Amino acid sequence: MLILRSTIRFPEFAADVDVSTPLAGIVGLFGPSGHGKTTLLRLAAGLERGTDTYVEHAGEVWQDDRRGIFLPPHRRGIGFVFQDSRLFPHLTAAGNLDYAARRARPDRKDPTREQIVDMLDLAPLLHRRIEDLSGGETQRVAIGRALVSRPRLLLMDEPLSALDLRRKMEILPYIERLREEMDIPVLYVTHSIDELSRLADHMLLIRGGTVAAQGAVPDVMQRMDLGPMMGRFEAGVILEGPVVGQDAEFAMTDLAIGTQVLRMPNIDAETGTIVRVRIRARDVSIATEEPAGISIRNALRARISEIFIEEGAFAEVLMDLEGTGLRSRITRESVVRLGLAPGREVFALIKSSAVDRRLIPGGGKRGSTEQSGIIPTE
Repeated sequence: MLILRSTIRFPEFAADVDVSTPLAGIVGLFGPSGHGKTTLLRLAAGLERGTDTYVEHAGEVWQDDRRGIFLPPHRRGIGFVFQDSRLFPHLTAAGNLDYAARRARPDRKDPTREQIVDMLDLAPLLHRRIEDLSGGETQRVAIGRALVSRPRLLLMDEPLSALDLRRKMEILPYIERLREEMDIPVLYVTHSIDELSRLADHMLLIRGGTVAAQGAVPDVMQRMDLGPMMGRFEAGVILEGPVVGQDAEFAMTDLAIGTQVLRMPNIDAETGTIVRVRIRARDVSIATEEPAGISIRNALRARISEIFIEEGAFAEVLMDLEGTGLRSRITRESVVRLGLAPGREVFALIKSSAVDRRLIPGGGKRGSTEQSGIIPTE
């Protein structure tokens, strides 16, 4: 558990932080730029001093201004990966790892340098100088350097923001492996909902220097009241379920969502593998009768739970899909013309090509890491 309370004032910005979050896997700090995500990381690391700050990690008090306790950053056992790599340019990749290894915490034996080199596929890069690495390779080395120090907590501040889409897709599987193979909790800052839904298990929604919401990623993403903060265009939900079939002829995969089947483009995974999918509200249509003769392959039975009418042309509809929330962004006119209301049974129409998906670590059988990512839509 990480507990952090602090008030911090800048001329152009103020933050009132009150966080109590479990530390397991990856905790995503999500929100717009300039709203306090990086400030929260720096407070946790001891790199920023607020007013009356309290920081506790796994039962150990790192900072308590009221009692005069302040553990300096180098004694907190934190690894930090920044937006820019901040590697030593005069050293090779191996030299950067060796520098961190000499400063590794003696009370922690894992992970070993060899494990990290293998996990991040760094062996071909070790002899190369930093200036000769691509952006994705540089960030892999930066992550490796942070891990070689054997941290108790890894802080990642938008590590992919400086990379183009191709490089992001290249490095995301390595961050997934970090979550799967290393017993090191991660605080991961991002303003990308794609990264959040792919990587994080728990999230903090940061808005205006405060924590507007926190909880499991699927639970927070389906909250209708948070729509403006999540971004209307990318808002949606996360569903999880096991693979129940593969259609080799059409390169399609069937996923069980309760007792129903969601059909989507092929993911290389065995039957029983748990898959997480992200469904954007804008990609869900609603029918009051089961449709026929259309190209959309998914028509899932659902019941309307709530309708949020916006100013302007649009409305958001929250549906109960066998105990799981599903959102649809449609026009207010459609709500009226179809007679939609809470409690009404409908069919949620989802285009197979609109489904973003990834494998869930530890969730049944495993598939190929290379095929486990969401499909880039930019």
